[in-house]
Amino acid sequence: MRITAKCLATTGLVLVTTALALPSWAADVDATSAIDAVTVYPDGATVTRVIALDLASGDSTLVAKDFPLSLDPSSLRVEGEAGTKLTIGTIDARPPRAAPPVNLSELDKRIEALRDQRADLQGTIDSATARRKFAQHFAEASPAGLGEKGEARPITEWRAAFVAVAEEIATADTTIRDAARRQREIDRQIAQLEAERSAKPPSKLEVRIDVASAAATKATLRVTYAVRNARWLPLYDARLDTGAKDRKPQIELIRRAEVTQSAGEDWSNVTLGVSTVRIGRGGSAPELNSLVAQYPQPAKPLALGTASDLARPAPVVRQMQPHLSAKVAEASEPRERADEQQAVAEIGDFQATFKIPGRVSLGAAEGAKSLRIASISVPADLAVRAAPVMDPTAFLEASFKPADDAALLPGKVAIYRDGVFVGRGKISASAKDDVVRLGFGADDKVRIERAVLKRNEGSAGLLVTTSKTDERAFKTTVRNGHDFPIRVAIEDQLPISENEDIVVEMLPSSTPPTTSNIRDRRGVQEWSFDAKPGEIRDINFAWRIRWPKDKGMVIVPAG
Repeated sequence: MRITAKCLATTGLVLVTTALALPSWAADVDATSAIDAVTVYPDGATVTRVIALDLASGDSTLVAKDFPLSLDPSSLRVEGEAGTKLTIGTIDARPPRAAPPVNLSELDKRIEALRDQRADLQGTIDSATARRKFAQHFAEASPAGLGEKGEARPITEWRAAFVAVAEEIATADTTIRDAARRQREIDRQIAQLEAERSAKPPSKLEVRIDVASAAATKATLRVTYAVRNARWLPLYDARLDTGAKDRKPQIELIRRAEVTQSAGEDWSNVTLGVSTVRIGRGGSAPELNSLVAQYPQPAKPLALGTASDLARPAPVVRQMQPHLSAKVAEASEPRERADEQQAVAEIGDFQATFKIPGRVSLGAAEGAKSLRIASISVPADLAVRAAPVMDPTAFLEASFKPADDAALLPGKVAIYRDGVFVGRGKISASAKDDVVRLGFGADDKVRIERAVLKRNEGSAGLLVTTSKTDERAFKTTVRNGHDFPIRVAIEDQLPISENEDIVVEMLPSSTPPTTSNIRDRRGVQEWSFDAKPGEIRDINFAWRIRWPKDKGMVIVPAG
């Protein structure tokens, strides 16, 4: 492929020869690349490096030895600009050869000398050990024959002999310890020299690009490749303004990207973008195989060394630290609010890419870096929601529709209500026209109480008992302590039956629910209404279960 003056050209050839093959005698030209731009995806990243150099006329092979080992060789692509006609040939990625040390004979001599010193020290240790054993043996023998003719000597001479034995043993121990310490130091030096003697494995990948230039020229090449050891997670700040008499409720949703990478290279002063494209899913939907209905087959014993998928560790989810607001004291001079920089959104039909302004640096395995990428402010509908069967607390809830075209990815959200941090939650994946619901903490001015009115287990039948029954009745009382009306939604559970012999019915004494099977949750009932200031309202809920008398029945959470 050719690059003409002031023109762009690209090539997607990796490890294959182009139709216009370059001669095998092309000269190698060392090249240095610099990372210029990075686009991070939820499951990987693409990196663009720039190579700027002066090319001689004729055929050359550019050799850049600063690429990471983690890149996918099949993803290598090259484009660029030159001042004359330029042909790009093959692109080859390989680990560089580990060159042996130049001074190999000198290293061998140093290792041999150290081993001789170690052997001399071992001789010193052996000699001192023998002296120590002799002294110990002398101390263990009876001192009765200390005299010249074997006669016993006075006790004072015994003591002098034992002092001499102790000094001899102490001298031998000191000699052994000193020699052993020197041996350990020599062992470390020998290990270091032997490591230098061996060829070191490469820490970078070598990329070779064949080019042919019609004339000497300055050229700028951009090499793009994909790495897997990088990702970004969506984080959100949800800031709710509950409004006032002259101001409707408003919610500001701030998007953030938490970027991490361990690709084996530092991203220093790069143009950074994050994209919603997931590159790890492949290009096509999975192919389904046939299903076979058959009688159960006997289980086969596991082979030695196999492991169940259940033994795999659960993925680690990083916890987001809340972005706490800081209250700044008023000063005599006027002050401007410090705003966070925000990305530029490029939203298409199938993806959204957010370009971070300026330049960003993120080292390999440096940890996560949180960046603000977008924000929206939209009207919010407020309601109080509670499930008193589990918790009588009334929680303030805001629902809204995103105003931009970029889909919301699932992620953690920091919740603020009227400038106060009230907790953390989660946002589910949603498209532009989907309604997003977020909880904003407890509303202590709405009180909810749930009482059990009846719980009766008995039998049913006219003359002969044919079935058992379980009948229950509850009353939920809601008190609105606000001086303004507010929407209230109460949820409760009606048991469901998946067996025709077990019959569940809601009793006529129940207050009719507003919605059944809310959000596709079977049996979950909702009573919603607008509570006036100071209003007290009761919700009655009763049900009965009937099943055969010769069987047992339990109520368990649905799977």
